[in-house]
Amino acid sequence: MNLNVSAYSIRNPLVAILLFVLLTLGGIYGFMQMKVQQFPDIDLPAVVVTVTLPGAAPSQLENDIAKKIENRITSIEGIKHIRTTLQTGAATIASEFVLEKDIQEAVDDVRSAVGEVRGDLPAAANDPIITKVSTAGFPVITYSVAADNMSVEDLSWFVDDTITKRLSDIPGVSEVGRIGGLEREITVAADPIALSGLQFSIVQLSQQLAGIQQDSSGGEAEVGNTTQTIRVLGAVDRADALNDLQIAVPTTGTTQALGRLSQITDGAADPTSIAKLDGQTVVAFDITRSRGASEVEVMERVDAELATLNAEMGNISVEKVYDRATPVAEDYQASIKMLIEGGILAVVVVFLFLKNVRATIVAAVALPLSVIPTFLAMYLFDFSLNIISLLALSLVIGVLVDDAIVEVENIIRHLRMGKTPYEAAMEAADEIGLAVVATTFTLIAVFLPTAFMGGVVGQFFRQFGWTAALAIFASLMVARLITPMMAAYVLRPEKHRVEKQSKTMDWYLKVVSWTLHHRWLTMGVTLVLFVASLMLVKLLPTAFIPDNDIDQTRVAIELTPDVALEDTERVAAMASERILALPGVTNIFTSVGEAQAAMDPNSTGGKSDNIGSLDIVLAPRAERASKQEIERQISQLLAEVPSARFTVGLSSGGETGYNFSLTSTNPEILEQTAQQIMADIRKLPMAGDVTSDRSLPRQELTVTPDRLAMADLGVTTQDIATTLRIATVGDYEQQLSKLNLDTRQIPIVVRLPDVAKENVNQLEGLYVPSSNSSGPTGQGVRVGEVASLDFGTGPAQIKRLDRERAISITVQPADGELGELVQAVKNTPAMQNIPTSITIIDQGQAENMAELFSGFVIAMTVGIVCIFGVLILLFGKLLQPFTILMALPLSIGGAFVGLVITNSSLSMPSMIGFIMLMGIATKNSILLVDYAIIAQNRGLARFEAIIDSCRKRARPIIMTTIAMGAGMLPLVFGWGDADPTFRRPMAAAVLGGLVTSTLLSLVVIPVVYTLMDDVSNWFSKWLVPHGRDKQQATD
Repeated sequence: MNLNVSAYSIRNPLVAILLFVLLTLGGIYGFMQMKVQQFPDIDLPAVVVTVTLPGAAPSQLENDIAKKIENRITSIEGIKHIRTTLQTGAATIASEFVLEKDIQEAVDDVRSAVGEVRGDLPAAANDPIITKVSTAGFPVITYSVAADNMSVEDLSWFVDDTITKRLSDIPGVSEVGRIGGLEREITVAADPIALSGLQFSIVQLSQQLAGIQQDSSGGEAEVGNTTQTIRVLGAVDRADALNDLQIAVPTTGTTQALGRLSQITDGAADPTSIAKLDGQTVVAFDITRSRGASEVEVMERVDAELATLNAEMGNISVEKVYDRATPVAEDYQASIKMLIEGGILAVVVVFLFLKNVRATIVAAVALPLSVIPTFLAMYLFDFSLNIISLLALSLVIGVLVDDAIVEVENIIRHLRMGKTPYEAAMEAADEIGLAVVATTFTLIAVFLPTAFMGGVVGQFFRQFGWTAALAIFASLMVARLITPMMAAYVLRPEKHRVEKQSKTMDWYLKVVSWTLHHRWLTMGVTLVLFVASLMLVKLLPTAFIPDNDIDQTRVAIELTPDVALEDTERVAAMASERILALPGVTNIFTSVGEAQAAMDPNSTGGKSDNIGSLDIVLAPRAERASKQEIERQISQLLAEVPSARFTVGLSSGGETGYNFSLTSTNPEILEQTAQQIMADIRKLPMAGDVTSDRSLPRQELTVTPDRLAMADLGVTTQDIATTLRIATVGDYEQQLSKLNLDTRQIPIVVRLPDVAKENVNQLEGLYVPSSNSSGPTGQGVRVGEVASLDFGTGPAQIKRLDRERAISITVQPADGELGELVQAVKNTPAMQNIPTSITIIDQGQAENMAELFSGFVIAMTVGIVCIFGVLILLFGKLLQPFTILMALPLSIGGAFVGLVITNSSLSMPSMIGFIMLMGIATKNSILLVDYAIIAQNRGLARFEAIIDSCRKRARPIIMTTIAMGAGMLPLVFGWGDADPTFRRPMAAAVLGGLVTSTLLSLVVIPVVYTLMDDVSNWFSKWLVPHGRDKQQATD
């Protein structure tokens, strides 16, 4: 099999040069065009349906809305989980689909499913809102706004109007959300005493006002031969003009001015959220990027736009509170720096070995020529520059120089035999061609299967596998086209000299010949080492993505459901004061009354008075303890703050810890079981915090209608409910009358003053409009006559998973990692004997980890099978590929040692390291075996052939290993400013494995080669096809 591309390229250098000039230009263009992100945009297709029915209790929403929608959505094809959260007045139903489902198709399916049941939902419910979820759905940057001469309402409007309009036009910004601040509204506070004196129902007051305060169309008139539209202009245009509106009172047949029945104020609605920066109340807004946009670019554009806005409006100052884009930019710069450092180190290694400047230049050119065309391919594949794809490149750096080193080293060896550079390049390239192609294709065979892994993890790896494979392919082209050609024209002939063997080489060859004479002993020792290293796995913690060390963290706060916004604010203030005092904490941004949606699919960024969050900005990494350490201190501090549930930490893979859900159709059994399981888990020594999202009960006022009285007086349950609703919170949004201003409409709300709402007797004394004809027309009936008011409790929030009630429990590991904890939890007595009506569903990191490890095993198996196939095709022998694959178990042990020493976990990055190792280990052994086969074919005896192969190939093998290791070093030590936690485990695995596999394969592979050779000879005795001998005789 003769791949003589090299010879062609040496004869016609222009073709190769032109090709690479084009590829390089394309690569530079692609690099400029690509976006910088943190992780690839991962599309877990999820669609959220939100239905609001103001004031409705969770249990009512569950029956009236949630169950109907869930039952309909379940039948959609490709659905994985349905998670429902029911809070007062809002039902959120999130349906998660399998990865293969197209997100747009999922949205359409859900929309039509919801459309089918729309008729069954309560008439008063607002239309369902259907949105798709993408990873871009959490805020990238948060800003706070302050102004000298504006009230809070004006400032809020400034954010809602000016800032939102200006920023929404920027490409890549998907939404701008305000936190804190106030809405403007006109309150008509009806006087309860005046109303009951007139026996006038507040419902009639609200409806009359809505009927009067509006501009309406009155059809068309044909006046003077032209058609004119008729407009009825009943709306007033100033709030104080409402005082003079005349309202008809049906019971007395008179009219009253609205100002006499009520107090009218034009002010702010009750605040629903509060934002504070280091204890100062501010109005803040956050920015969410759209899918596929780069965090860094969005931030630059928004900053630029806000700077012009600041310049135009002198009195307003906008400050950046915290952002997620800077760590991404830092990471990216660090990755690029590492690429360059790794490359330089690799080139230095080449120089130290060859001590020949020209040869070093030839090898060094290979680097940029392999990396830059890769960018073009990445751009065409629509990848972005993110941690994963840059990781692939920084990993491959070592490998890229490899092929070139092997070629150059071989050419130099031929030169030193006294050939001219041209001959040396021709012959050396020809001799080693097969080995280079084989090594490259085995590496591609290792990386590509990872690109086709399934699940969430597969989404991460698609970019990794392809990027690595493409870069390696580019390096093969360089090694076959450019390196030999440059060598032929750049190198100078060397004087014929016989190289002295170095002391090390003599010693090494002695070791090899000793092992060849004691083959079984060598194999035995190797086996023992392998088994011992597998024992180390027990020491390794497992995780999905190692916890990062960025400069920010978050604390989520939850109080009991019956608290007011002020109480939550007070607790948040206590907590933030204590945290600010810690060394290493620079700013704290507090938002109360609304939780920002995190990456986690379970968290819906809900609004309610009892939640809040603190976003904590930490000092730069060099000036503080590790983030984990600070989070631990925060947890200890918060243990002393009473009456609230705190969750500390913002881990990169969703929630930290082991998270599972219990689901059941029976709420009582579910409650008891959850209590039981949590009690059991708390006894485990390795469990830290155990929390559940079991809802706390909240107090409610129950109104029980008296059916007999209702029928007598002609009142329905609906009438009572409407009366109480309008009296306490005002009518539904759609039915309110509005006051028109230039740029917006302000709602006019009729309700009782706040004082009156605090008194149950006042509520009993309200009049309900009666449809009974026996009394005087429109005569009202007091609520107290037809119903009794009482106090009760109900759940504040109901969570459902896959159409059953659910409680999710999260266990944080105290020390040690997730894997062990999961096992221990599953073995607790309560988990072992669970009632039949209850199902357990793993979620979050546990689910991802299971997917990760199974996907990896498959990818690695496929990789090995591919390597095997490639080798059989290239060598044309069946058994020698086994020799080559023997290098795999040799390297894995070293990888484990590396992980144990650096104290890293068995996680996604370290798995990437393993895959990398498989490629490199096979590479070393291919070089040895290939040369041994060549030498044997030249007629050397087997022992001589092997020794010769060791002598010729040991140097390039050690060189490539050192070059590779040098490329990895910056990673292991975490040099540079970027957060090293993601890359370190991977580099540790690769370095550890490299060292052992290189040393072992240089010694063990020759032994395996002879064993396999014996086996194949033994087989060939039996398997000679008839008529083969005559054939050979004629050759």
